[in-house]
Amino acid sequence: MPDIPLPELLHVSESTLLLLGVISLITFIGTLIVVPWLIVRIPTDYFAPEKRQPAPWSDQHPAIRWILLIAKNLFGAILVVMGIAMLVLPGQGLLTILIGLVLLNFPGKYRLERWLVLRRPILRAVNWLRRRGGRESLIFD
Repeated sequence: MPDIPLPELLHVSESTLLLLGVISLITFIGTLIVVPWLIVRIPTDYFAPEKRQPAPWSDQHPAIRWILLIAKNLFGAILVVMGIAMLVLPGQGLLTILIGLVLLNFPGKYRLERWLVLRRPILRAVNWLRRRGGRESLIFD
């Protein structure tokens, strides 16, 4: 790496720093809106094993099911990546990762979700958001 004085390096990448700052601000504001909205929409008995529900589109045409499944997983993956970034950037990192995992489909997902939500700080935050949204706390067994 060439020896460039710090003031010159910052001047060269000023637009990059501005872009990163704007992206961080948009991500932060977006998660403040989207994450609580998604948490409130989790069914109360989602984590109760005997009450597992099929996907809402399971009775649709196979092509529609695949399109919705791919879109849901893509959105979930984006949320997980954003949540990981928010562990060091402003935003609700753990909650965003949790919502992303809820949207993804992979083996062992249910056990991982349940384990994460049962962590006291996360459960407290999730149930607090649900109460503010006028929903009941999550039921586990």
